[in-house]
Formats: sequence, C-alpha cells, structure tokens
Amino acid sequence: MAFLGFLVPLIILVAVFAGMAFKIVKQYEQGLIERFGEYKRTTGPGLQFVMPFVEKIKRVDMREIVVDVPPQEVITKDNVVVTVDAVVYYQAVDPKSLIYNVQNFVLAATKLAQTNLRNVIGDLALDDALTSRDIINTTLRDILDQATDIWGTKVVRVEIQRIDPPADVTQAMHRQMKAERDRRAIVTEAEGEKSSQILKAEGFKAARILEAQG
Repeated sequence: MAFLGFLVPLIILVAVFAGMAFKIVKQYEQGLIERFGEYKRTTGPGLQFVMPFVEKIKRVDMREIVVDVPPQEVITKDNVVVTVDAVVYYQAVDPKSLIYNVQNFVLAATKLAQTNLRNVIGDLALDDALTSRDIINTTLRDILDQATDIWGTKVVRVEIQRIDPPADVTQAMHRQMKAERDRRAIVTEAEGEKSSQILKAEGFKAARILEAQG
C-alpha cells in the first residue's frame, strides 16, 4: 500500500515533466528554441525536447500567410481619387528572422503594402491603372519581396481586388463607353448598307451584261 502511495505521485510527476519537456512541432511548422529568453536553435517538425523552466519553444507557420490590404483612397497621376484594396500572399523562408527582425509581421506587412500600393498607383494615370492590374501586381510583388527579405519572408503573389473611381467618373466612363458602342454600331450599319448597295449594283450590272449578250 505504501508502495502504491509512492508510485502514483511519481507517475503524475513523470507525466507532468514529460508534458513540459516534450513539445510537438507540426509538419508545416518550425520551432525556435529559446533558453532564458535567448535564441538557441531551430527545430523541424516532430517531437522536440525542451528543458523545463529553462527553455521554451516558439512555433512558426511555414505555410502561406494571407495579408489583407484594407481599402484606401489613392490619387492617380492625373489627380483622380480611386479606392484600392489588395491581398498579399507571403511565405516564411527564415523563421528566425520572422520572429526576431519584426515585432508584428502582419501589421508591418499591411502598412508596407499600403504605402507601396499608393506609390505604384500614384505613378499611373487612371486609364493605365484600370487596364494594368497584372503589371501593378507584379511591380508591387517585386517591391514588397525585396523590402521584406530582412523579415525572412518571400512574397508569393499580390492580387489587386479593386480599383474604384468616384461615382461621377464611373458614370462618365460608362457614358463614353456607350457612346463608343453606339458609334461603332452606326459605322457597322453604314458599312453593311454600303456593301449591300455595292452587291446590288454589281448584280444589276451583271444582269445588264447578260441581257445584252442574250
């Protein structure tokens, strides 16, 4: 009985120690081991030993990180105010840099993307901004990728979600597009009528020739 009284607490103590000493790092993570608050080593996925009370582990998700760039007003090169937002896809490549070189990655990445999005759109006229999304995406991706290299991340891609001009500008553009469609319809109709008249004239001419020969 006395032995059981000793064994049960020992088992509990061992279980508690094991829970504190062994940590699981998931397949898509890497772990940073700190000893007394200082970085010591990086571990891969699996069961990792951490010295209780001395070491602790920080896990870093190595999958893509999606950062929403909230809507903001941007002035184009031709002084039109547009509302722009985007999504940026990052991926950690150096977990140590991601943890120790930037305090709040998502916040810092969002502000950086907002600033550079304003700069890129600001260098374009409205028409160019509306028709050059792929170019904007690529340009912004390259800028952000270089700027965030020190944070241990790479920019996988950037997707502009919308570029919305003011309502009055949008209405004017729609009117212009409608006028252009109407103009093309008139030109097409006129060309069709002209072709029809030519065919009729050629048919009449051929008939007269046949009649004269007959």
